[in-house]
Amino acid sequence: MEKNESHLFSGGHRGAEAEFGRAAERWSIPETTFSFEGHVMEHSGEVVMLSDAELARGDVSMDFVFANLGRHFHRGKGIRRVIRSMFHVVTSGDELFVVGWILPDNHVKGGTGWGAELAKFFNRKLSVFDQDKEQWFTWEGGAWVEAPPPLPNGPWSATGTRNLTDAGKAAIADLFERSFGPSAT
Repeated sequence: MEKNESHLFSGGHRGAEAEFGRAAERWSIPETTFSFEGHVMEHSGEVVMLSDAELARGDVSMDFVFANLGRHFHRGKGIRRVIRSMFHVVTSGDELFVVGWILPDNHVKGGTGWGAELAKFFNRKLSVFDQDKEQWFTWEGGAWVEAPPPLPNGPWSATGTRNLTDAGKAAIADLFERSFGPSAT
């Protein structure tokens, strides 16, 4: 794929999202980072500041989020804004790449799991690098299949854990190298 056909969307959070952003920079891939008032980013490409009205487009009942993830988060304003902003990250790309952990119930651990659930809901291609298993999995036919992810083609999104391991960092670099060849830097 040509680099000029690719565009990364993320939230710039500490950990996996920031590493995806740094890799995009090294490979000269355009990047859009969605943010909102009070959001602290570790890395940013072209920043799109979401207004309260834009964030509201991604609003869902927290009970719906809890039911889809099988667990609860603190009901504070901060997590609601992250949940809302994740809508913009996921729906801006044709596929979602995640670094984190797949739980025994087939959900992805933590708030990152909401991005994975949105990708399923919006019929986006979904690939997760499980940091414990040190392996990529792709969501196919309602199950995780151990397989290297498809290469990003066109606009794509990325999210993941704040607790990025060396294996997760290497998986991101490998995805970029397989997709776009050696980095410019």
